[in-house]
Amino acid sequence: MKDEAATLASYAARIEALALALGLDFHRVDFELVPNHFMAEIAIYGLPVRMRHWSFGVRYIHQLVQQKMGNSHIFEVMFPGDPCHAYMAQSNSVAENTLVTAHVLGHADFARRNQLFTRFSTMAGTHIVEESAARAHRIELALQHHGADRVEAILDAALALEQHVDVNLPLHRARYAGQASAGPPPPSAPPATPPAPFSQRYQRLPGEHAVVTPPTARLLLPPQPEHDLLWFIAQYGPELEDWERDIFLAVRVESFYFYPVYACQIMNEGWASYWHARLLREAHFLPPSLYLSAIKSHSDVVRPYAGERQLALSLNPYHLGFCMWEDIIERQGLEKARQICRDDDDFSFIRNYLDAELADKLGLFVHESHRDGETRLASRDIHAIREAILAPKYNYGAPCIAVSLLNDDGSLVLRHDHQRDGRGLDLEQAERVLAYVARVWRRPVTLHTADFRGTARVLGSARATPA
Repeated sequence: MKDEAATLASYAARIEALALALGLDFHRVDFELVPNHFMAEIAIYGLPVRMRHWSFGVRYIHQLVQQKMGNSHIFEVMFPGDPCHAYMAQSNSVAENTLVTAHVLGHADFARRNQLFTRFSTMAGTHIVEESAARAHRIELALQHHGADRVEAILDAALALEQHVDVNLPLHRARYAGQASAGPPPPSAPPATPPAPFSQRYQRLPGEHAVVTPPTARLLLPPQPEHDLLWFIAQYGPELEDWERDIFLAVRVESFYFYPVYACQIMNEGWASYWHARLLREAHFLPPSLYLSAIKSHSDVVRPYAGERQLALSLNPYHLGFCMWEDIIERQGLEKARQICRDDDDFSFIRNYLDAELADKLGLFVHESHRDGETRLASRDIHAIREAILAPKYNYGAPCIAVSLLNDDGSLVLRHDHQRDGRGLDLEQAERVLAYVARVWRRPVTLHTADFRGTARVLGSARATPA
């Protein structure tokens, strides 16, 4: 084991030097070999140390089932930052971890180059691993002081809404201008002392009309539909305590950190796959047997089909991204590819650079499944293919739901813009999430939406028992 670690360290240092010579630009990467179970935990929680919650346990069991069935193998998990943190499984072979090293350097180059990554890392910070551990520690203290039931109720609501942030607005936002703070209204001023009888006689001269003060118009809250549900609840929750607001804001910070990873998945995985293939190909110091083993792993990662060459009905982002970058670099050159890497996300990448010729070469098509279990080819039109790839990524993968109105009695009205996002809601799940929100909001909460037929529906939750 020590010999293998020393061999890997030697290869990694030389691959990093080669990457720099080929023009990759990245922050320092700290690599760490970890046990398989820890790799699975990192993949499920999204971070090496994160707040505890039962939903992560459910995901962990699902991941284990997928691994037992041979449908999932986690080679590495990488976290952009300064420095970047990369975790590799101890069970990987030296060849696999050599490939992983090159792959991670591709990710690190992408994260430092891409404008979406740099903008969000500026807002969320470049030390996400350390900051997430600090937030998890604060939540552990809250568990000790306030009990599991109260803390879990807040986490239920916050994590159910973790995708409902507005990535078009800054992470650090001021409250609405001209709005009072959350909580009860300030006490009214004491009545003035009545004037003396003589003064009262001359307060208004004969012929004058009494001055009527127009009533002050109540400012609507929010002043426009608010799509950042985590921010709104943290800022305007009428009875939230500071530690509860802190949990909502902690989940929100991590959602902002994860957004570029989500919005650039195809680009990012394809870029890392292109560079790991190129680095291995140009690393002439690698023994031929190790190179062949590593390239076999590369082929498994970027293959377009399911097991035994079965037709795949789901998209492999590694395969699509890798083929698109190869096509761009072959046709337009590496400098153009680096410009695209800097300026685009998956939406512009797919719409601008996945053309009909490449889609046909890759065998891409749109399919539809029927209730009788039959799956049919629906379209090979390039516009339909692009939108089928991108539709699940729209709005961070969540339905477009906004705070519409905070009523005088503190009740909250949410609206689902189902025509804008083209998504229906699982009404049973929506009611469950609404109950989580109402328990935290501690006032009635209603959601205006539509069912799968397009019929308007209003889901409501009565005033919930305080958490």
